[in-house]
This record gives sequence, structure tokens and C-alpha cells, in this order.
Amino acid sequence: MVKTPDELALMRISGKLLASVFEMLDGQDLAGMSTMAVNDLVERYITMDLAARPASKGQYGFQYVLNCSINHVVCHGVPDPNEIIRDGDIINLDITLEKNGFIADSSKTYMVGAVQPAAKRLVRVAQEAMWKGIKQVRPGAYLGDIGYAIERHAKQNGYSVVREYGGHGIGREMHEEPAILNFGRPGTGLKLREGMTFTIEPMLNQGSRMVATEADGWTVVTKDRRLSAQFEHTVAVTRDGVEVLTLRGDRS
Repeated sequence: MVKTPDELALMRISGKLLASVFEMLDGQDLAGMSTMAVNDLVERYITMDLAARPASKGQYGFQYVLNCSINHVVCHGVPDPNEIIRDGDIINLDITLEKNGFIADSSKTYMVGAVQPAAKRLVRVAQEAMWKGIKQVRPGAYLGDIGYAIERHAKQNGYSVVREYGGHGIGREMHEEPAILNFGRPGTGLKLREGMTFTIEPMLNQGSRMVATEADGWTVVTKDRRLSAQFEHTVAVTRDGVEVLTLRGDRS
């Protein structure tokens, strides 16, 4: 669970490369693209431009390099050549990258074209909730502090937090211990130590927190079909606090 300084240096490289993938996507007009086209674009960029490996491809039998979750899809959306991204959609792109044996994991919910104000607000609060959790990270803090900060911000803004999915330890493996819940009580759970690396990834729903998995075995949706939004960063516990390893140039 605790990374050495040399291991952390390699994780910084993976994180920086993954940040550049999102910066590339920021310049794309997603409207009219299929989710498979986005998948293929990201795969080419990771493998050819960055000389890295898309860590999700082949993991748990998943065939693609990213998850693409549109509107009421909470997470684990599967790329599809027949699924077209439309003006007004919100879409979460969840991407992993491995370089030098270490993995980084991050996601961002994109607002495509003319998005309704209610959807914009959900996306904004989901990103804020992630940062509320990140700001709790420091040596001596507890995992419960992170989850409490996330859920408190969500509830204050009228949203629910998905409980079935959350963050996780990360390093040589995509999913390591510990689990990072998006709810909790302050001062409870694992005590954080310098050198720990994990993801923080709240998923906020407009309506009920209840979710269901579709017949493909991957795609998780809100049961009430209302919107869901997610943001994710890979972070490291430092001597003085926290370092966001996947931080993008726009500080998002």
C-alpha cells in the first residue's frame, strides 16, 4: 500500500501522461462522435503518442481502453460504434494508463454543447465533491474523513452518492487496497500514511442513489434514469498533505 520514493516518481510519470490524454480530449468536439470513435482515438494517443499502455484493455475481460458513461449511466459504460454523443449530453470518460509498470486512473465528466442548467449544476457539484475529498488527504487523517466530506457536499446540494462503487488503492495493479468509500464518518477507517496512493472518485446522482447493472454485465445506470456525474483523480499522501498525480494543466 505504501510506495517508495522511487515508485512514487514512476507513478508521477504515469499520472502526467494520463493528464495529457484528457488535455487532448479537451480540444475535441465530441458531439457527433460515437463512443467507439472516442475509444479508438484515446487508444491511438496512449499507444502511439505516449508509448504507454491502456491499462483497462484486457482487465477483467474488458475489451476497450475506456469507460464512456452518458447521462443516466453511472459508470462502466461500454464503447459502441452505434452510440452517438449528442449536443446536450454529459459524458464521463474514465481512462487508465500504465507506464513503467505503474498505473494512473482518472475520469472527467464532459458537458457537450448546450447542456441544461440542471445538468451543469450536477457536473459542477460532482467535481467540487471530489475536491472536498481530496482536501482531506494528509498523514494522520482517516478514510472516513474523505467519504464524509464528499457525501456532505453532495447532500448539501440535493444530490445522492452512489455507494456500490468508489475509489481504490492503485500502483502496480489497477485495484489495490484500500477501498475509498464516498461516504463515511470522520475519524473512522484506515489511518493515512505518507506514500499511500489511491483514487478518489465520487459518483453523484440527481435522484435516488440506487443503481442497476444492464444485461451486458458492465453498464451501471441510475434506477430512476435521472442524471449521474463522476470525477476522479489518482492522489498520493505526502509528508505535508496530498499530491494529485493526474492533475491537468487547467487544474481540473
